[in-house]
Amino acid sequence: MSDTASLIPVTVLTGYLGAGKTTLLNRILTEDHGKKYAVIVNEFGEIGIDNELIIGADEEVFEMNNGCVCCTVRGDLIRVVAGLMKRKGKFDAIIIETTGLADPGPVAQTFFVDDELKAKARLDSVTTVVDAKHILLRLSDSKEAREQIAFADQIVLNKADLVSPEDMRMIEARIRRMNPLAPIHRATRSNVPLSAILGRGGFDLERIVELEPDFLNPAHGEAGHVHDEHCGHDHHGHDHHGDDHGHDHHGHDHGHDHDHGHDHSGNVAATYDDDIKGVSLRLDRPVDAQAVTKWLNDLLAEQGPDILRAKGILDVKGEDKRLVFQAVHMILEGDLQREWRTGEERYSRMVFIGRNLDEAKLRAGFEATAAA
Repeated sequence: MSDTASLIPVTVLTGYLGAGKTTLLNRILTEDHGKKYAVIVNEFGEIGIDNELIIGADEEVFEMNNGCVCCTVRGDLIRVVAGLMKRKGKFDAIIIETTGLADPGPVAQTFFVDDELKAKARLDSVTTVVDAKHILLRLSDSKEAREQIAFADQIVLNKADLVSPEDMRMIEARIRRMNPLAPIHRATRSNVPLSAILGRGGFDLERIVELEPDFLNPAHGEAGHVHDEHCGHDHHGHDHHGDDHGHDHHGHDHGHDHDHGHDHSGNVAATYDDDIKGVSLRLDRPVDAQAVTKWLNDLLAEQGPDILRAKGILDVKGEDKRLVFQAVHMILEGDLQREWRTGEERYSRMVFIGRNLDEAKLRAGFEATAAA
């Protein structure tokens, strides 16, 4: 959309302490990538940036030799971003690093509720850096670690070299059960290409291309749980407030070598009962617009705090265009996007990510919205 093209994309970077965010931020600030990025960090001292790379500082903003700038947030994020916007020269993107214990939701929501920010910037994605070596322990003991994965548009699975292929498959399967929407990029020392994590268009409704499960591990016992969805999604700045994240994967690099044949990884994943999970629903009959709207609104009113994110593509009876929606907690936005193409299979699909989700009840509620 032309109105979003001029807005500066913002990536929220989250992840647990020690996962590799600092390594990734240092790469952005020092690599010769030819782009001008602004990196906002919670505490500059934590980043460990070599002082020789810093050209000069005015109060909170530090310029790097490669043209990027780094600044600290000691308080108001809106004020810091507004200050960056007033600097001469345009940034290619802004990256906001959240503290290791932070829920990225409120940071992301800021870009949907503040009119001044919405006029100049758009949330592009929420990227979560995960430490493959310690993630299983983190998932067991940290609500924040689980929420960071649930909110992600994409996941950088770091320290892949320290984990066996079998454990890696199990970890990926478990992450996919919690968040079937986010592509997973394996990395060692945060060596993921910057193009894979910046400029994703994660919050642009027009990017919700499909929500078709991929069933990456057909031989595993729990294939239904570990499928990964391709969803290019995302929204623009509409006014939802969302911490949600679009992703635009097109199957990128998640397929790796998922091993067909043995069925350990799916089954191992099934033995964990994480409180957060993804539920994928499909209906091959058109839905009634009023019925599905009422059901979604009632569901979010009743279970909003538990539903971290949701996305869907709906075939509405009597409508030639696909209805695309996304929700973050209790904030729902939807829009009619492109027309169904001639010969294209028409169906409705939605994915919910959250806590205490009753899959049977969700399915029954969704099926009850089918048009007569």
